[in-house]
Amino acid sequence: MKNILVTGGAGFIGSAVCRYLASNPEINVVNVDKLTYAGNLASLRQIENHPNYRFHQVDICDDVKMLDILRAEKIDAIMHLAAESHVDRSIDGPGAFIETNIVGTYRLLNATLTYWRDLPSEKKEAFRFHHVSTDEVFGDLPFDSGIFTEETPYAPSSPYSASKAASDHLVSAWHETYGLPVVLSNCSNNYGPYHFPEKLIPLAILNALDEKPLTVYGAGANIRDWLYVEDHAQALACVITKGGPGERYNIGGRAERTNLSVVEAICDILDKKKPRKSGRSHRELITFVTDRPGHDRRYAIDASKIERELDWKPRETFETGLARTVTWYLENSWWWRPIRETTYAGERLGSAMKGAA
Repeated sequence: MKNILVTGGAGFIGSAVCRYLASNPEINVVNVDKLTYAGNLASLRQIENHPNYRFHQVDICDDVKMLDILRAEKIDAIMHLAAESHVDRSIDGPGAFIETNIVGTYRLLNATLTYWRDLPSEKKEAFRFHHVSTDEVFGDLPFDSGIFTEETPYAPSSPYSASKAASDHLVSAWHETYGLPVVLSNCSNNYGPYHFPEKLIPLAILNALDEKPLTVYGAGANIRDWLYVEDHAQALACVITKGGPGERYNIGGRAERTNLSVVEAICDILDKKKPRKSGRSHRELITFVTDRPGHDRRYAIDASKIERELDWKPRETFETGLARTVTWYLENSWWWRPIRETTYAGERLGSAMKGAA
């Protein structure tokens, strides 16, 4: 049995990773999550009683407790996904992003290094610390040229991406300085089931169902590469099991779309699956609003390395993945309705402008 610890395993991507890993009876999954507003144990309902799954409610900033868990669970590998991740929230309140993404990663690295140094040589060699990051650390791309590779220089634009860039550098430094066997991955925009409804796709779906305006920043021309979350979970499993120490992998879906075209595609699916009572198109709900500060024009991932070296490719196209996602939200109001009613109702975040106090 291989014992894998997943930090942030109650979050969107983390829960997908836990569900995927727990489907393998040869893997023990240990989920550590602080359970902030975006952590939701309901996302793990299908595996919560599996014999190879365990949950610990612990903050990664608590290095003493993290070290205790590593030792008690005899961890063979760590998949570090715990992070504050919403750009708009980082604009309104960057402090939590600094604390979790930078300080938390630093303290987790220290606990891991202490644990790793005490392992017998065979386990020490096989151990991996996998840091899961974002393509946003690379900054802005022109609309008509360029693509992110593993060698692209960092140029983060938002407090969120800056905090993730810092954590990437810390992980690399713990490898270069102390020899900790790390692997890093940077992914494009994820979407799919169990996505906290502050992000573009789930927010557009649920606001459309509630007949609320579908707000699009600026002219909706900003471009993102989209990756279905279950494809990403499988990619991360490839990285943790096959990736070499010190290696980094970009993970993307080869599915660049403008924000406006994404919202329009959601509207078109809903027109077929859940027509409005008025009979009018959901596209009529689209409303253009002032752009957010520091909004990067375009992200695009070159996933050639992971495709070539680890034999991974996404199974879903954007069209099939988006259709599956919309269907899931239509069929699983038990999961998202309590969030909309008690935690986040779909209001705009991140509208603080440059120069504001």
